[in-house]
Amino acid sequence: MLLVAAVFFGLLILGMPVGFVLGIAGLVGIFEMGGGRFFMMVPDRFFAGLDLFPFLAMPFFILAGEIMNKTGITESLVRLAAALVGWLRGGMAHSNMVASVLFAGITGSATADAAAFGNTLVPAMVRSGYSKPYACAVTAAGSIIGPTIPPSTLAVIYGSIMGVSIAGLFAAGLLPGLLICGVCMTVIAVSAKRKNLPGGTERPSATVILKTFKESIAAVILPVFILGSILGGFATPTEAAAIAVAYALFVGGVIYRALTWDALYEMLVRTARLTGVIFLIIASASILTWWMAYNQIPQMIAEGVLSISEEPAVVIAMIIGLLLVIGLFMDINATLIILAPVLAPLTLQIGMNPVHAGIVIILALNISLMTPPVGACLFVLASVTKERIEAIARELWPFIIAEALVLVVIAYWEGLALALPRFFGL
Repeated sequence: MLLVAAVFFGLLILGMPVGFVLGIAGLVGIFEMGGGRFFMMVPDRFFAGLDLFPFLAMPFFILAGEIMNKTGITESLVRLAAALVGWLRGGMAHSNMVASVLFAGITGSATADAAAFGNTLVPAMVRSGYSKPYACAVTAAGSIIGPTIPPSTLAVIYGSIMGVSIAGLFAAGLLPGLLICGVCMTVIAVSAKRKNLPGGTERPSATVILKTFKESIAAVILPVFILGSILGGFATPTEAAAIAVAYALFVGGVIYRALTWDALYEMLVRTARLTGVIFLIIASASILTWWMAYNQIPQMIAEGVLSISEEPAVVIAMIIGLLLVIGLFMDINATLIILAPVLAPLTLQIGMNPVHAGIVIILALNISLMTPPVGACLFVLASVTKERIEAIARELWPFIIAEALVLVVIAYWEGLALALPRFFGL
C-alpha cells in the first residue's frame, strides 16, 4: 500500500499526466498484490470502467456547449444578463455572474465558461474601468456555477460510478448554483464602493428587457429543455444531451447562420480531445479503484474516520476538508473517481442521503477549480487574458470564502439540498 502511494505521489510531483499516473499506480498495486497473476484483470478493468451508458452524455454535452459558444449564442446570453442586472453599480461584474448561470445550463463546464468569458467579458470589463485581475476573479468565481447547475459532467461521472440518480444530482445542483450566483453578487455589491467599481448603465425599460429576451430566446430555451426533459422523465441524461446537440446545430446553423463545416470539424476535434482526457482518467482510475476495493481500503478509511468521531457533523467537516485540500493539487475528475468509492460508504454510515452526499462532494470539488496552485479555471484565465495567476488569486479570496459558506450550508442543511429532488420525486 505504501509503495502504491509513493508511486502515485511521486509521478504526480514529476508532472506525469494524471491519467497515466492512475494507471501505473494501479498496475503497481496489482503486481504487489499477486505478482503477474492478476495482470490479466487489467485490460478488463480498463474497458469496464468506461462500459456505462450514462458516460455517453459527456461528449454530447461538451459538443453542444462548443456549438453554442462558437456560433455567437453565448453573446446573446451576455446581452440578456446585461439587460437584467447591468444597471447596478458594478453592473458588468453582476452581468458576468448572471451570464454564468445562463451559460451553465448549456455546457456544464467551468473551463468552457472561463475561456468564453475570458475572451469576451474580461476585455469588455477592463475597457469599462475594472482592473484585469478583478475582472478575471469575477469570471473565475462565476465559472464554477457551470459544473454545479445541470447539466454537470461531475454529476454524470459520480452518478454513473456510484449508482446514484443522475437526474436527482442534476436537480440537487440547481439551488446551490443559484446560491453561488447570489452570494457572489452580494460580494460584488458590498465591495462596489470600496473598490470604486464603475457605475452601471441606465436602467432599461421593460420593453427593452422583453426585446432582449426575445432575441436570446433560442439560447435560453435549451437549458430549460435539457433540465425539463430529464426531471420530467421524458428523456435520460444521455438522450437529452444528444437532443441538445441537434438543437444547438439547428440554432447555430439555421437561426444564427454562423456554423461552417470547418468550424464544425474544429468543434468535433476539441470535443474528442476533451472527452478522451476524461475517459482516459476514468478508465485508468478503474484499475486503481479495483485494487483499492480488493484490499478493502475504503472500509479501512471509513473505520479510521469513524474511530475519530461518529458524530455526523464532524465526519462531514472532515470530508469537506479532505476534498478541499486534495482539490488544491489534483485534477477534480481524478479526485472524484478515486475518492467517491472511498467517501460514499462513509456518508452512508453516518446516514447521509446518497444524492445529498453526491452534491456536497461535487460542490467541494468545484470550488477547488478556482483555488491555487492548480485550479483549472485560474490557468485558463491566465492563459486567455495574459494575467498573472497570483494577481487573480488575490482578488478571488472573498469569492472563495463566500462560496465555501454555500458549501457549508448545503452540507448541513439536507432539506435545502434535497428540496428539488424531492419535489420531482427523485
